[in-house]
Amino acid sequence: MKTLFASLPEIEEQRADSGKSYREFMRVPAMSAGLYVLPAGGTDRQKPHREDEVYYVVRGQARFKAGSEDREVSAGSVIFVAAQVGHRFYDITEELAVLVFFAPAET
Repeated sequence: MKTLFASLPEIEEQRADSGKSYREFMRVPAMSAGLYVLPAGGTDRQKPHREDEVYYVVRGQARFKAGSEDREVSAGSVIFVAAQVGHRFYDITEELAVLVFFAPAET
């Protein structure tokens, strides 16, 4: 893949149609990207990853814990989590939609 053009509404529709909370929309060896959506009151069950990770909160509101850090996040929040660090979203008060970028690509 040399170029990818995608729109968030298209990615959101594909994710909703899949019935899953995570939809990967891009993958090359050096990185992968996806959309992660959790409902208000939902539970984030992810485990630490072997890859570094960046989150960009598109919409919603929640708290986020990574290691000993704990913060409120909402639309516009950008979060970096190093590989192997335990992390999760919790106290999700509004549906949370997050763009997720892994480097290298998630395994």
